[in-house]
Amino acid sequence: MSQTLSREEQKQDENIRKMEVTISKLLRIGVFISAITIFIGLLLFVISGNTGYPNQSYPTHTIEILKGFLELKPYAVILTGLLLLILTPIFRVAISIIVFIQEKDFLFVVITTIVFVILIVSLFLGKAG
Repeated sequence: MSQTLSREEQKQDENIRKMEVTISKLLRIGVFISAITIFIGLLLFVISGNTGYPNQSYPTHTIEILKGFLELKPYAVILTGLLLLILTPIFRVAISIIVFIQEKDFLFVVITTIVFVILIVSLFLGKAG
């Protein structure tokens, strides 16, 4: 019986390690994509010589930024890269909730969920300030 539990625990530990490696890879991919996006925005800015917005006006809402990104406006492309960079660790916290649920570590599920909610609320409140 103890060997069965030990094997189950080993399998669970292996699954958790695989999840952590996957999360690590996804975080690196997120940082890489955001860096490439920012670089493309800078390149567009250098090539065009302007931000893509007239009279020093800039997008202030996420929808405006994404529309500008689709139109390849340099400033909006840079902001999209920064937004991706900001969302990368938030994604990590969200995935941690799932990992802790799988581990049945409900104390950390609650703590991580609180952290996640604080991050989301601060993200939305930050654009109002």
